[in-house]
Amino acid sequence: MNAIASSPSVRHRSALRACLQAGVLAGSLDLLYVFLFHGVRGISPERILQYIASGLQGRAAFEGGHASAALGAAAHYFILIVAAALYLAASRHLPWLRRQAAAAGVLYGAAIYTTMNFVIVPLSAASPGQGSDLARITNLLMHLFVIGPAIALGLRRWSSPAG
Repeated sequence: MNAIASSPSVRHRSALRACLQAGVLAGSLDLLYVFLFHGVRGISPERILQYIASGLQGRAAFEGGHASAALGAAAHYFILIVAAALYLAASRHLPWLRRQAAAAGVLYGAAIYTTMNFVIVPLSAASPGQGSDLARITNLLMHLFVIGPAIALGLRRWSSPAG
């Protein structure tokens, strides 16, 4: 390996790029699910993104139009990029997270679901949702089998093994 490719700044950029890619992948798959699941009930993507923004803005997010929706999208992707960065940091100390990325991704999806639903959302300014049992179950399944594994497998693919 040449000295430039192994320099700390190149490895740092590679790790940042991997976290961005994995976070955007997981965030996009999650939004696709949410837009489709709630869209059949007539809830628009803008309203869903405003709900996400309400974690920061409270009820005012629903009066904020496209700006609040954009804030919601940014917050959603930020959370998943940070989740990817945390997973990558942990995988540098726990190699089995890379070796067993699919299984570890399921566990990480459970951790993300639990943290978001029982810590982050309750501490936010968002009103508690009145979701159906079906919505809660499919949301959990998405975290277990799509979001967590997308982060774990994406990072295994896109981050440098030497990092």
